[in-house]
Amino acid sequence: MGFARTCSVALVGVEGVVVEVQADLEPGVASFALVGLPDKSLVESRDRVRAAVSNSGAPWPQRKLTVGLSPASVPKAGSGFDLAVASAVLGAAECIDPRVLADLVMVGELGLDGRVRPVRGVLPAVLAAADAGYRQVVVPECSAAEASLVPGVAVLGVRSLRQLIAVLTDAPVPEEEPDDPGRPEPALAGLLLPGEGFVGGLTARPGHREHQPDLADVVGQRTARTAMEIAAAGGHHVYLQGPPGAGKTMLAERLPTLLPPLTRAESLEVTAIHSVAGALPADRPLVEHPPYCAPHHSSTMQALVGGGRGTARPGAVSLAHRGVLFLDECAEFGGHVLDALRQPLESGRVVIARSAGAVRMPATFTMVLAANPCPCGRFGQRGAGCECPSSVVRRYQARLSGPLLDRVDLRVRVEAVTRAELAAVGERGESTRTVAERVRGARERAAARYADTPWRTNGQVPGHELRTRWRAGPGALDEAEQRLEQGLLTARGLDRVLRVAWTVADLAGHDRPDAADAALALQLRTGTAVGRPRVLGGR
Repeated sequence: MGFARTCSVALVGVEGVVVEVQADLEPGVASFALVGLPDKSLVESRDRVRAAVSNSGAPWPQRKLTVGLSPASVPKAGSGFDLAVASAVLGAAECIDPRVLADLVMVGELGLDGRVRPVRGVLPAVLAAADAGYRQVVVPECSAAEASLVPGVAVLGVRSLRQLIAVLTDAPVPEEEPDDPGRPEPALAGLLLPGEGFVGGLTARPGHREHQPDLADVVGQRTARTAMEIAAAGGHHVYLQGPPGAGKTMLAERLPTLLPPLTRAESLEVTAIHSVAGALPADRPLVEHPPYCAPHHSSTMQALVGGGRGTARPGAVSLAHRGVLFLDECAEFGGHVLDALRQPLESGRVVIARSAGAVRMPATFTMVLAANPCPCGRFGQRGAGCECPSSVVRRYQARLSGPLLDRVDLRVRVEAVTRAELAAVGERGESTRTVAERVRGARERAAARYADTPWRTNGQVPGHELRTRWRAGPGALDEAEQRLEQGLLTARGLDRVLRVAWTVADLAGHDRPDAADAALALQLRTGTAVGRPRVLGGR
């Protein structure tokens, strides 16, 4: 009779749960049972593990083998348990000292030839192991840089089961050819030395931005540029409506460049989501800048908010976490798909309920909606000759529900660019660098104001908190409150105007919003100029 145990990690959404992998050998007819709520792909690991062990030169035990995954109540999916299962089996067969395996966490898929293959979600798996108190992890070599982003954890990257057996038994480590001979080989992340545990570690190569689109490339669109600056400074959602070719997509693509770089904690959070989704570039293990996600209008609800068959995967709203979600041609999205955005817009997370339990994934993003005024895009344009019937125009514009639009702070009409604007020489608008500097200053003022609260931007603060703890200047909201009394503005809309007014005040360097700040916020909410709204920066 032999027994050994080691650990792996089960992913529930974008969070990891440490799972103890136990292997027990008893006299009897040779068999292999896997218990502990495994899914189909995990059940198939029995054949992968048996072939990998045999092809690695280790003997397969010809006895009754039972492998248990604990806690059994947690659903387990995927092939990332292969490495831990194989090691536990070899430990129970006394090919590896079971005491060496007890404090290790292993994540990786095995090929039939014994090679260790990469899997999704290595970073959240290592984060979960670190939170549980484990300090030594084994991962595929190509994922070692990603795993090494977690501080305080020693990482061993291996190419094959043969290499792992050699390291754990203090034998010479055999050379293995990389899966992709043309790809540069990463440095060895660590070695398990007798009595010393893991040593060394890889430093992740910093992520970088390729060519950055510049806000100065946008011709005209003074109001829309102001709206994008306010959106970046306060985390406000934007709706751009205008004819094709007016610059809506250009504006949306430049919004991420106005946002400040992610903090270290935010980078790890965003990288973990992209790792689970399998969208993390192999050469850039750390996401350092706000992500930008622009799903096609034919995307399903599962693609947008997450879900799918089996284990729930992050959707576009989670991939845009801490960044920008751009829905171009938003009127072409399904109505039920767009309405599914209401929950993440309010709570900053997605909750997907399944029979086995609920999965929660973060989804705090800045949303940009863009749409044409009608199916042909020429409605309301002088001399454009729109031939869409009025009923078609109304039906097209009604595809965006009132409750969804009520959650959008800034609504801007983007006009067609004129010949004079295109022909103007030397009259480009402000550059991304200039506007981003003002955005950074506004965010710093807001962060200092909310230092002792869970919020950091004006777009996150509840309206009642702004009305009671941080009041606007005397008479600043008089016009907005009149709109509320007339039924032209909802209570949520009034709160959104107040949030935007605070962002305008932060950009202007004011201690609190005045009437001009609130007038600009109301204009960007309703599309109607009120009084003399403030003008931000130089255009």
